[in-house]
Amino acid sequence: MAEIVVSEFMDEAALDGLKQRYSVLYDPGLVDASDRLHAELAEAIALIVRNRTQVRADLLDRAPRLRCVGRLGVGLDNIDLDECRRRGIAVHPATGANNLSVTEYVITAALVLLRGAWFSSAAVAQGLWPRQALMGRELSGRTMGLIGFGAIAREVSTRARALGMEIAAFDPHVAADDPAWQQARRMASLDELLGLADVISLHVPLTPGTARMIGAEQITRMRPGAILINAARGGIVDEQAVAEALKAGRIGGAALDVFETEPLTAEAGAKFAGIPNLVLTPHIAGVTEESNVRVSQVVAEKVMAELEGTA
Repeated sequence: MAEIVVSEFMDEAALDGLKQRYSVLYDPGLVDASDRLHAELAEAIALIVRNRTQVRADLLDRAPRLRCVGRLGVGLDNIDLDECRRRGIAVHPATGANNLSVTEYVITAALVLLRGAWFSSAAVAQGLWPRQALMGRELSGRTMGLIGFGAIAREVSTRARALGMEIAAFDPHVAADDPAWQQARRMASLDELLGLADVISLHVPLTPGTARMIGAEQITRMRPGAILINAARGGIVDEQAVAEALKAGRIGGAALDVFETEPLTAEAGAKFAGIPNLVLTPHIAGVTEESNVRVSQVVAEKVMAELEGTA
């Protein structure tokens, strides 16, 4: 049986590097076949996952020899870190490797949703020519509000400033004297940020403290016409509240890349049907051709270093 099991998609070049030193089972279908995955882990010393494989006690019980988990991404809410720590299993995310991809997604979403013209293909093709209805807004001169001010948010800040935006951020975990605040106005509270920003982008992990931190009450505190972008984690926003706010015209648009239920089912997605100025994408903000190469290589190197005692 394989020493390293990879249960979700990974770049082939990074896989080849692993295969030169270890026996590797690469099967992206394992994420949807828990019985097969559990069976394949009997002799595994490393497991490599993305965000869908749930690394919990029941899975770890099937992997008595497991020494490390490689995470093809940065979010760790699908991995029970306490249980891994208790069992002496190292966890290695691809920190920083997909920052640029997420950053470009956020900036693109802001541009698309503020301008509003990019949803007109069908109407134009039908000869309707809806110019007046599609008179959108410019990004320059508006305020980008960042909830969380870690590495990705700071990348967004840099690019948004280059496009003429003002930057405001709320993050109680970043010290007031941190030099990072030189590139953003530090908000004292979430409510203060919500009332100021034209575009609000989320950059926090999913924790008990951040779950549904943007709900119906918070949306009422947002500026009329504000844009909401969530490329962080599903569950941070109340999806039903966002859908209702969009239908009522309370906010000007939203881009959701992550959801409480993933993959999003037809039943869970029904709340979004027929809503204009809404972008829904399948947890893809951090995944580009380039970032897949970087993420895969970083994780492959970290896993090998852990197994070989050089981490």
